Amino acid sequence: MVNIDLTGKIAVITGASGQLGRVMARTLAQAGADIAVHYFGNRTKAEEIASEIRSLGVRSIAVKADVTDLTNVLDMRNTIRQQLGDPHIVVDSAVVQYDWKTVLEQPIEDYVSQFKSCVLHNVNMAKAFIPAMQERREGRFIGINTECAMQMWPTQSAYASAKRGMDGILKVLAKEVGAYGITVNEVAPGWTYSDNERKNPLDDSGYVQSVPLKRRGTDQDIANAVLFLASDLASYITGVYLPVCGGNEMPCI
Repeated sequence: MVNIDLTGKIAVITGASGQLGRVMARTLAQAGADIAVHYFGNRTKAEEIASEIRSLGVRSIAVKADVTDLTNVLDMRNTIRQQLGDPHIVVDSAVVQYDWKTVLEQPIEDYVSQFKSCVLHNVNMAKAFIPAMQERREGRFIGINTECAMQMWPTQSAYASAKRGMDGILKVLAKEVGAYGITVNEVAPGWTYSDNERKNPLDDSGYVQSVPLKRRGTDQDIANAVLFLASDLASYITGVYLPVCGGNEMPCI
């Protein structure tokens, strides 16, 4: 039997108090990893997640940072290093939320916020955490992208453009750090079912009809893909944009 065992590994997950991040944190912890639960605004939820993870028998701390600010990210790195050690796994899940509008209606500030939270976020995390991975000569760097980066439907411009920029950054990074045994990959969720919608379901019938598997993905589906890419099973996979959207988007050769 093949099992994914992350015992002895340390992971930092940005946005780990959020809808998808909290399930990623639980899933990697269930595989044995120690978890740094990053948050920006929701300290109560982050502390709750960290406490839940500690009950699994692994270490966990909640850490606050503005991921768009390099100084903040470096301070977070120092805290994680002191309390847990240098992470083997980085998962960049945090993103700024905003109202989607047409290009002509979308405020410039939204393009700036998306660039910062998708592109600079990943740059800052790389600058902070990749050097220790290089010294160790192993590491997993995983960015959470989106199917929207391929769809580019009306009103997606700020989000899709930033996520496409993120894709470019991470593909370059994959080529730059591969010789150190570090993999760099992306998981691209579709419209994903999570805690918020379990409490307040939305009409998703139109979307589901477009999905070949005829269902919405769940937060656990996304976390499972992250777990795989974080594991030794994915040690020869790098530079990948992996849609986890039931086939709603299929990259072609």
